[in-house]
Amino acid sequence: MKLIIGNKNYSSWSLRGWLAAKQSGLGFEEIITPLFGENWDNRRETENLQPSFGKVPILWDGDNVIWDSLAIMEYFADRVGRDRFWPKDESARGMARAMVAEMHSSYAALRSECPMNIRRKFEGAQLSEACQQDIVRVLGLWAEARSRFGSGGPFLFGTFGAADIFYAPVVSRLISYQVAVPGFAAAYMQAVWEHDWMQEWIKASEEEEWVIEQYEVTPQNG
Repeated sequence: MKLIIGNKNYSSWSLRGWLAAKQSGLGFEEIITPLFGENWDNRRETENLQPSFGKVPILWDGDNVIWDSLAIMEYFADRVGRDRFWPKDESARGMARAMVAEMHSSYAALRSECPMNIRRKFEGAQLSEACQQDIVRVLGLWAEARSRFGSGGPFLFGTFGAADIFYAPVVSRLISYQVAVPGFAAAYMQAVWEHDWMQEWIKASEEEEWVIEQYEVTPQNG
């Protein structure tokens, strides 16, 4: 299998697809295509980036081509067993699915104002009310998941799974933009940040030389 991803420092969706691949336990080859680099327009038209219209991540598994992080995660879940990604308890699984779906489709203000940038710590970021509301919503979901279903470990539903995969880039954003969070959230964020796979990703991102200037600007939307 081949997993095509963007810059590890900036590409939040690539992080999700990559974590899903790691969670599957299956072997895969990693191919990085730098976002917005000199050859981006040309490379997105090559066979490696079709038929996804130049989006990353993309999973190639024989004749199967899967793009979109959620689709990639579900493909892996079908391959190795859904319990590896989703809680076994029906109520927990229902909430985890809803949280992943909401992450996949929502939080436009948080995404636009606080792009993922693992290498940076932004001083004096001023976030809009809409962005702050997104953060409050996320923290509320984290609190409910941890309170109701998190007794089995430090992650949202106890053990590391689909919900943690999808909220890992949010953890990175809250750290980069130095957002104050309550103690339970800080503990959860630390668990995600210190996870072996996250540390592997973070180390690789710090070694990248690519810079996307528009993702290096401190937000002033407050």
